[in-house]
Amino acid sequence: ASAAAFAPAQNGKAATALNARADSPFVGELGAQAPLGFFDPLNVCEGFDQAQFDRLREVEIKHGRISMLAVTGYLTTAAGIRFPGAEDIPDGFAAWGALAKTQDGCNVLLQMTFFFGLAEIINRPAEWADVTPEFPGDYRNGALDFGWDNQTDEWKMRKRAIELNNGRAAQMGILGMMVHEQLDGKPFIFFDKFDIYAPSVGN
Repeated sequence: ASAAAFAPAQNGKAATALNARADSPFVGELGAQAPLGFFDPLNVCEGFDQAQFDRLREVEIKHGRISMLAVTGYLTTAAGIRFPGAEDIPDGFAAWGALAKTQDGCNVLLQMTFFFGLAEIINRPAEWADVTPEFPGDYRNGALDFGWDNQTDEWKMRKRAIELNNGRAAQMGILGMMVHEQLDGKPFIFFDKFDIYAPSVGN
């Protein structure tokens, strides 16, 4: 028998198909990075032009920003931190029902709804300001800078990549916490080992 029969199987072709779409026009876009490269196994971006891709990227960034805030809020309330007057409001999904039971709670829900609407209006390109966004998700609208325009292109790309990856992780994180809370009332599965689970979750 040939020695080749004992050689390890070659799976480079399959790995390439899994890891990246080398033929895509978006392989050089932000977020297409090691180890997966431009990862689009379902061919969602097949036939997309740049405008369509940028729209998906803007939605991804916005969802990531919201998820980062959601994870922070989830952890903060689970730690027992509350606004004055809200000490008896539980954290997690139970907070919705508790707020709806009182007039003050309903007022809070109304304020939250107003804030969400205002945030949605503000966090978008201001077409009336005649300002062209520098990249998808750039909502500065010529009013905010904090030194951004003084930085190099390499620095900007690095910061944008960090935000994108943190947003991706936060989207998975908040989804995981919500699912686990619904399954057994314990969204923070890693806390079990330390016996420091917040008692107010789900109460």
